[in-house]
Amino acid sequence: MKLISFLVAVLVMNVYTPKKQETTTIPLCHSPANDMAMLAASPAFQQLHEVPVPFHYAGEGEMISFPTSDGTPASGFLLKSAKKSDKWLLVYQEWWGLNDHIKQESAKLYKDLGDVNVLALDMYDGKVGTTREEAGKLMQSASKERLAAIEKGAITYVGKKAKIATIGWCFGGMLSLQSAIIGQNQIVACVMYYGSPEKDIDKLKTLDTDVLGIFGSQDQGINPATVEQFEKDMKAAGKQLTVKMYDAVHGFANPSNPKYDPAATADAYKLSLSYLKKKLG
Repeated sequence: MKLISFLVAVLVMNVYTPKKQETTTIPLCHSPANDMAMLAASPAFQQLHEVPVPFHYAGEGEMISFPTSDGTPASGFLLKSAKKSDKWLLVYQEWWGLNDHIKQESAKLYKDLGDVNVLALDMYDGKVGTTREEAGKLMQSASKERLAAIEKGAITYVGKKAKIATIGWCFGGMLSLQSAIIGQNQIVACVMYYGSPEKDIDKLKTLDTDVLGIFGSQDQGINPATVEQFEKDMKAAGKQLTVKMYDAVHGFANPSNPKYDPAATADAYKLSLSYLKKKLG
């Protein structure tokens, strides 16, 4: 009788004990919002970003808005060329958002390029992260669909006759490349600083521009192995990629980063500026 009672009890437990839901073990990697969302969720990746030094930009430029295909207007920081020009540089923010540091960098590029319209896009729709945790959540929640809608909206805003170059850092480095893919024959140059590369070779084949990739050998997020694979993928796609690798950490070109590398930043900026001037003509 005792044996029978034991077997009945085991059977009841197997039938009525609730099973754990499988989705609880894969909170993010099951369906990441964008190609860098998984990195943004990683505490180790978050620690690669030093909290920006407080800064207020008070120079020229204005915030503008433009329509997008998903019906929600997007915005950006515009520095309009003094002379009428169809040359445009689309600037893509770091993972912090469109903060005053990005506005300052946009103004510097505007001044040094000359006769080029510069538009720094707000990819978080008005939100800015001031801590690692905030920035991580913002980057995790930025959907591919919304990001693409903003990129396409910006390209439509500048017009069909526009000659467009793109540049971005970290999250913006990835977006700079994605924007170049989306813009196709309107894109004449693409600069990406330590952003996640596109891994789909078929998508890379649609690029109508070469790419300048700037990375850090000490970067533990977008590491040298990732860059090496990117080089192989671009070669397989039949596209030209120029890689400049500095002995520096992730985010080395951000002046607000306590681990900022002024020498590497100056050299990378000189290289980027020369490339952009040549491509924009």
